[in-house]
Amino acid sequence: MTYNIAILGASGYTGAELIRLIAGHSAMKIAALGANSKAGQSIAQVFPHLRHLDLPQLLQIEEIDFANIDLCFCALPHKTSQEVIAALPATLKIVDLSADFRLRDPAEYKKWYGNDHAAVAQQKEAVYGLTEFYRKEISAARLVAGTGCNAATGQFILRPLITAGVIDLDEIILDMKCAVSGAGRSLKENLLHAELSEGYHAYSIGGTHRHLGEFDQEFSALAGRPVRVQFTPHLIPANRGILATTYVKGDAQAIHATLVQAYADEPFIIVLPFGEAPSTRHIRGSNFCHIGVVGDRTEGRALVIGALDNLTKGSSGQALQNANLMLDIEETEGLMMAPLFP
Repeated sequence: MTYNIAILGASGYTGAELIRLIAGHSAMKIAALGANSKAGQSIAQVFPHLRHLDLPQLLQIEEIDFANIDLCFCALPHKTSQEVIAALPATLKIVDLSADFRLRDPAEYKKWYGNDHAAVAQQKEAVYGLTEFYRKEISAARLVAGTGCNAATGQFILRPLITAGVIDLDEIILDMKCAVSGAGRSLKENLLHAELSEGYHAYSIGGTHRHLGEFDQEFSALAGRPVRVQFTPHLIPANRGILATTYVKGDAQAIHATLVQAYADEPFIIVLPFGEAPSTRHIRGSNFCHIGVVGDRTEGRALVIGALDNLTKGSSGQALQNANLMLDIEETEGLMMAPLFP
């Protein structure tokens, strides 16, 4: 069986990544592409690297007929997505890539994003889209909220350790290096080549990054008490990738063994041999996440390092993984491509 797919926000980076992935999918056909700012254009005009694909013309979202669409990906900006999704057919399966449905509490959403939620009914039904930890819920869901790319990286590292109780919950430091594509495709002065290249800098310093809302929500639920990690992201002059260096208090060998056991049967999460650290160059363009554990020179402390591609495993690949579950397709379908190297 072939499922008809719509992608809203197809002219952005995550939209293009979805097109690239679905082009190699045996059970999905892209039947509609929405991109209001580029409506009327072809994919070849917007993304020349996709010109070899036979794809429909980009449309205004209002022009799309959803009657024959089986599942819709929403790769729209924050705040826009909730309004669009509220107006879509109530029976349509949706995977949202924005931040609009990640936080379960409307008050928490307003705290981190600064505005009241415009689709509270849909927010209540949304399932958090961290695939490896919410498979059952995702399989039965109508609306899945994709995680933030930073939030996914940190959770792959820390969730098993919090559950197993092998680290001190009050001493967790997350230091992330994030590629520029995570900021989206819109023109921004600080993302110009002359502003970004030949250096990198910290941003959203001192606990202001919005993905902290996801960490607070998920880690506190796991621990059964408040967990507040210290998190600083850094923007690096690279197109793709996130490298998260996590500093924790706990026995390094026990931490490694916990992660090995937790991910033993996971197709996309690879725990490296003890003492080996991952690199973004080894996961680029793939749906894999590599995790390494290294003992610190101070006894009882460890470094846990994770690497993933923010556009694939951190966003569009995760979205396709969730869509496979929602449509009862093999979870790995369309996602087993090897990383790009060099």
